[in-house]
Amino acid sequence: MPRKIHIVCVSGTREKLQMAAMFASVAAACGDEVTVFFSMNALPYFVKGHKGEAPAEGEFGALVTQKGVPPFKQLFQQAVELGDAKLLPCSMAIDLLKLKKDDLDPEMGPPTGLTGFLTESEGGQLLTF
Repeated sequence: MPRKIHIVCVSGTREKLQMAAMFASVAAACGDEVTVFFSMNALPYFVKGHKGEAPAEGEFGALVTQKGVPPFKQLFQQAVELGDAKLLPCSMAIDLLKLKKDDLDPEMGPPTGLTGFLTESEGGQLLTF
C-alpha cells in the first residue's frame, strides 16, 4: 500500500532542498503519493529563469556540487515525471513575491494555501525542510 508523504520546503539552503528532493524522488519512484509544498525561502528557486545557486550551510553542500550529485531541481522534476509527485507553491508566498503561476517552473502545480495543504496532508507523513 503506497504511503502518503507530504514535504514542506521553507529553507533556501542547498542541503535542505537537496534532502527534500531526494526524499521526494525516491518516494515517488517507489510508488508513494508525494506532495511537496514550497514556501518562504525555498520558492524563489522555482521561478523561471532563476540563476542563483542555493547557498551551502556547510561541507556537504559543497560536496554535493563538487561530486556531481544530481541537483535538487532535477530530482524534483524526476519525482514529477517518474512518480507523479505534486509540487505546490504556497499562495501566500506567491502573493508576497508578486508572482503569477506562469512565472514558475512548469513542474509546479497550482498555488495552494496552507489550509488546503494541511487538509490534504491529513493522515500522511509530514516532513519539513
